[in-house]
Amino acid sequence: MSQAYFIGLDIAKNVFQAFSADEKGKAIANKKMGRSAVKEYFVRLAPCTIGIEACGTSHYWARTLTAMGHVVRLISPERVKAFLGSHNKTDAADAKAICEALMHPGTRFIASKTEEQQDTDHLLSRRERLVHTMTQIVNQTRSFLAERGIVIPQGRHKFMQEFPKIISAQWDGFSGDFQAVLTENYAEYQEVADKIAGLDTLISVRVKSSESCQRLMKINGIGPLTALALVAHVGSAEQFHNGRQMSAYLGLTPREHSSGGKQRMLGISKRGNVRLRTLLILCARAVIHGIGRRRRGADGEPLGMTALDTWVLSLVARKGVFKAAVALANKLVRMAWVVLAKGETYDISKACKAWAA
Repeated sequence: MSQAYFIGLDIAKNVFQAFSADEKGKAIANKKMGRSAVKEYFVRLAPCTIGIEACGTSHYWARTLTAMGHVVRLISPERVKAFLGSHNKTDAADAKAICEALMHPGTRFIASKTEEQQDTDHLLSRRERLVHTMTQIVNQTRSFLAERGIVIPQGRHKFMQEFPKIISAQWDGFSGDFQAVLTENYAEYQEVADKIAGLDTLISVRVKSSESCQRLMKINGIGPLTALALVAHVGSAEQFHNGRQMSAYLGLTPREHSSGGKQRMLGISKRGNVRLRTLLILCARAVIHGIGRRRRGADGEPLGMTALDTWVLSLVARKGVFKAAVALANKLVRMAWVVLAKGETYDISKACKAWAA
């Protein structure tokens, strides 16, 4: 039997499929195995290059197989789908498509995450879920009060300001059942808020101990949550050749639909991690909002304007706040790539020169 140089591994909960090919791409085997047999199968193989379709569990298998001496490449599911063609979907066909995508010279690979990166990502995911729960509690309570003719403005902060006033002023006018509902909702809100505060403490500790996060936070607009999310998702960012690749990976570059020599640019692709992209756009909106709140001079322009601020304001005037925020988020990612991939510290003077150009 020929030595396997390339293996496309289709992973699942219990049934795995491994398609093997030699150095010329000729098929050797397409083996089906149970989960318990995977490690034993690969530990007996000579070092080879293994392709795995990127998913939630692929990072674990990438670390496990790398420790055995193999080279593991994670491939985007969209890339693998291009090699399936019109074949029926089976585990064997998927494994073969993964192997073909692995051997194709134009395939770009996804960096596998370390356990520390996954720990951080899980921490941020739990916080996100708790924030959604808190928002649901606030919205439900606001709707209950609105049915009684009491209107509270949107937002958690407004809710915390107005709710105690309403309780003290109109509590006796509510029925016993409605009082119980409000009491339970408020108690649940406080419980979730305490859990979020505890997670924020853990996040703060991680940010302070991370040199990369500290350097990222010197970029105007990027705070602890976004810095930690960037480090958790892209790591050192060395897998990207430039900042544009990293921005495209996060879905902040426009899609293109050109034909017949006519170029047509669409909206952003929205690929990649939704939470991180949302955080970056919120950071950009905070920067725009901060420029607008600065003390203004006699000419009506904000004082202490830099080239960055001028670029942002001109973009807002031409494209509006929403499009300007997305464009600014794209720029923030490119600056973050320089900080992470090249190990540099953010320099406002260099950034101003780049933006002015």
